[in-house]
Amino acid sequence: MWLGRADDYAEFAGARAGHLYRSACLLTAGDTHLAEDLVQETLGRLYVHWGRVSRAENPAAYAQTVLTRTFLAHRRRRSSGERAMDVFPDLPGAADGDAPLRLTLLAALARLPAKDRAVIVLRYWEDRSVEQTADVLHVSSAAVRTRCSRALGRLRELLGEDLAEYASP
Repeated sequence: MWLGRADDYAEFAGARAGHLYRSACLLTAGDTHLAEDLVQETLGRLYVHWGRVSRAENPAAYAQTVLTRTFLAHRRRRSSGERAMDVFPDLPGAADGDAPLRLTLLAALARLPAKDRAVIVLRYWEDRSVEQTADVLHVSSAAVRTRCSRALGRLRELLGEDLAEYASP
């Protein structure tokens, strides 16, 4: 019986790891090493509770929720000895043509507070509703709408005219 559940978990983890990694890269504003750590910790937590997770209505959404909460918990306990860098490493699989755009967007995301970044990633990368985002972050729907509005405004300020040069004619 346990072997079958382990196989189910391995199949799920293999199928979702790439998506979780891309989401983690956005949450961490391009810190690929931290993204890998977050995905590893997320998959470890899912493994421990796989019996319950596999019975969930949407295990993929459950995994994304665990990733987001793991990221926010990491941000709360981050050592003061760590420092953010303004230069991002090349992201694996990034198309050469849009590398400057990706770096510009990641730099802007990095300047947002962690919770604002989480709201933006959940709403626009994960395409979650306001209510789903509120559930993941344990806040009200109104708080998500307010945070989202302010975060988008901040991104517009940060990006200014920078994005115009990358837009295709």
